[in-house]
Amino acid sequence: MRRAIWQNLLDWKSRENHKPLIIRGVRQCGKTWILKEFAEHCYEDYIYLNFEGNPQLKAIFLADLDPVRIIQELELLNNRRIDVGKTLIIFDEIQFCNEALTSLKYFNENMPAASIVAAGSLLGLALSKPLSFPVGKVDFLDLYPLSFSEFILACGEDLIYERLQQLQAADDMPASIHPKLKNLLQEYFFTGGMPEAVYSWVKNRDPEEVAMIQRSILDSYELDFAKHAPDRDFEKLSLIWHAVPAQLAQQNQKFIFNRVREGYRGRDLESSLQWLISAGLVYKVSKISKPSIPLSAYSDDSFFKLYLCDIGLMRAMADIPIMSIKQQDSLFAEFKGAITENFVLNELYTTGIHPYFWKSKQTAEVDFVCRVGTNIIPIEVKADENVRSRSLSVYTEKYKPDITVRMSMKKPGNDPPMYSIPLYLAGKLQDWFK
Repeated sequence: MRRAIWQNLLDWKSRENHKPLIIRGVRQCGKTWILKEFAEHCYEDYIYLNFEGNPQLKAIFLADLDPVRIIQELELLNNRRIDVGKTLIIFDEIQFCNEALTSLKYFNENMPAASIVAAGSLLGLALSKPLSFPVGKVDFLDLYPLSFSEFILACGEDLIYERLQQLQAADDMPASIHPKLKNLLQEYFFTGGMPEAVYSWVKNRDPEEVAMIQRSILDSYELDFAKHAPDRDFEKLSLIWHAVPAQLAQQNQKFIFNRVREGYRGRDLESSLQWLISAGLVYKVSKISKPSIPLSAYSDDSFFKLYLCDIGLMRAMADIPIMSIKQQDSLFAEFKGAITENFVLNELYTTGIHPYFWKSKQTAEVDFVCRVGTNIIPIEVKADENVRSRSLSVYTEKYKPDITVRMSMKKPGNDPPMYSIPLYLAGKLQDWFK
């Protein structure tokens, strides 16, 4: 699979005296695979070291954090030479060894010629001991589940991918590929972006196999709840996690804690919610009172919505069959708005856009408001071709934005400041309006 992060890895490698690199992301989003591919294609040699369940490896970092000694002992443990100038050293699951995480500081200061990449779950890195983190001594890259454009590549649609990369905001979409993109998007709504699920779909086209993989990933996340979270919080974590799809489908104005379980209030669940956010499993989108820079200064963190990290996992939790998505039947209709909104949110996050939403004192509500470059852009999300939106009109009349975006299943149509963008181009926002 070709991943967009590849160019970022090449850029890191080309920088003189680059710092050790940490790849962050949720479990099973492809961190290990991309690092091994990078090593095999871009280095003369590499050594792969996994800290999970490896006490001998961890022990090397307990004596002291001298890079010279560490390299020597890694060579002895693995019975192979490490050429510091030519060997890429991969520390996988580094969150299982705080001392190894700290050692990156000393590699940066005392052995800058070493090329070190580390992979760790967002959760583990967030839970690392404060003194262990090498602040300012490492570079970071974030890896997400496959975006829709990466899914197109995985499906072998290279020409469509290349055409979309060249497309500008004012361009017309060729009529011949609009139906094909809509069909691919429906498939992506089912598979989501977890690499194993996408690979299975591309290879076998078996929806049951994809669903089984997604259920396995969901099970592994809940095992992480039990492994890392305090016992008293496990039930709360699970309740919040499972409440996200249902609350989005109900089109709540905000996430409502007492719907997680009757009697629970915000203060009972706040720490568990922050745990899920730190793990990268849910995204929190807060309400803003007005669209001014910085948006964070006008946000209300107590009034928010929650979204899942992957659209395929959301579909799996809601148990929506692929045929329901393809046929647009009544079962899918109940979740169509929530899935579409979650899809757009995932596409924005993948490109580095962390949006808010806006709501008037009455009933008008704009799904997302985000800063792209110097522009504050309101985004209205529609699940089909019906694009009537009173809320966006209220916002536009009140704030007179320079750019307004409506995303739907319709073909592109621009009448600045209004840009009508097909849902399958949601990931282009950063390129077009930066």
